[in-house]
Amino acid sequence: MTGRRVSVAVVGGGVTGLVAAFRLRQQLGADAEITVVEAGSRLGGKLRTVPLGDGPVDVGAEAFIARRPEVAELLVELGIEDQLVHPAGRQPLIWSEGALHPLPTRTLMGIPSTAQSVEGLVDADTLARITAEPTVPFDWDASADIDVASLVGSRFGEQVVRRSVDPLLGGVYSGLAESIGVRAALPALAAALDAGATSLTAAVTAALPTPSPGPVFGTLRDGYGTLLDALRAAARPHTILDAAATDLRRAGDGWWLDPIGHVDGVLLAAPAPDMIRLVAAAAPRLAAAASGIELASSAVVALALPNDAGVPENSGILVATGESLGAKAFTLSSRKWPHLADREVTLVRASYGRFGDAAVVDNSDEQLIAKARADLETVTGVSTEPVDVFVQRWHGGLPQYAPGHLERVAAIESAADGVDGLEVAGAYLHGVGVPACVASATTAATRLAARVAV
Repeated sequence: MTGRRVSVAVVGGGVTGLVAAFRLRQQLGADAEITVVEAGSRLGGKLRTVPLGDGPVDVGAEAFIARRPEVAELLVELGIEDQLVHPAGRQPLIWSEGALHPLPTRTLMGIPSTAQSVEGLVDADTLARITAEPTVPFDWDASADIDVASLVGSRFGEQVVRRSVDPLLGGVYSGLAESIGVRAALPALAAALDAGATSLTAAVTAALPTPSPGPVFGTLRDGYGTLLDALRAAARPHTILDAAATDLRRAGDGWWLDPIGHVDGVLLAAPAPDMIRLVAAAAPRLAAAASGIELASSAVVALALPNDAGVPENSGILVATGESLGAKAFTLSSRKWPHLADREVTLVRASYGRFGDAAVVDNSDEQLIAKARADLETVTGVSTEPVDVFVQRWHGGLPQYAPGHLERVAAIESAADGVDGLEVAGAYLHGVGVPACVASATTAATRLAARVAV
């Protein structure tokens, strides 16, 4: 690295952008000028912790896959590993056909490995169809990608899609089985099919992860806000809020970006539509490669209820599609997380919005709160007046991993690779969860640091 002072811009102040700024600080040193530009009024993106009742609660993402190492390792790096907590291990439920059912076991994102996996959730004809599925000729095109609904519906029937698969995909992507491709969302299943599995049942069985000790999920005791604060403190970036980045263009050996000016490199950690808008003139091939990515909107209604409200002793309730209520899921937070169980209130989160159904997100706070209370009463019988409530909307919050997503991402990364001093990262690439965002940010920051530190 030369003696000159390197300057870089990070566009997007979500967890991807903050991790990127932290990695850039580590690799470029204390003297580097690192600026984070965020169009919104706060940092954190789809992570947000707010006070509710007698303490903090997350109203965006509230958990991460614990078996991926990225978040746990990051907590150690930041010195906040004591924040890591795990669920209580209570059983989740599914609301379908006006009743509660145990969440199916031995499934892959709700796709059953046997008829017994979904017994009680689907009718006898569907169970018989699943049982007979291995005997039905199966034609899988290893060179193509299809949506999850087409694959599962053709083999197991519509009830499995709506009552088992949709609820789980909705929880991850705010999407439907029709909007999600097999290869991106279920790579192990696609690999089993490509390897010659003779039925969907056989492919699911082969793709199921080997049981391993330890919890599946984790979270932070005081909310994701703790992680965001630690990242900002460690990265020490100059932060510009309420400012949409514009006018990205080449300037000598570097870039010009409003509202910053000249920088040596740019890392784009903004959602796909913002990235496309920004690079349209300077890197049209990159913009074109990302143009097919669509987004889903959602809303969270967080309720603080009296402890005697009678909330079920389960971790959460997923909702099948086609039901009369509007919620797609309930997280029974005080039951799911032991560190929330001793609060003076019982915390529940109601989630709304699936891909193609953004209108509900634009309901007023009063309408969303009324829906949440009515839907919660329908599925649990709890009608108690909340002592506190918070409504959070996520417009365009989650990218849809449609069929062909892997090829689309390869094209995005190939296009970005051809633009010196410019990197892309975010949930629209290799995963929507926080661990995937941490990994994406780390990769992009490492590449950018290598390019500008010469």
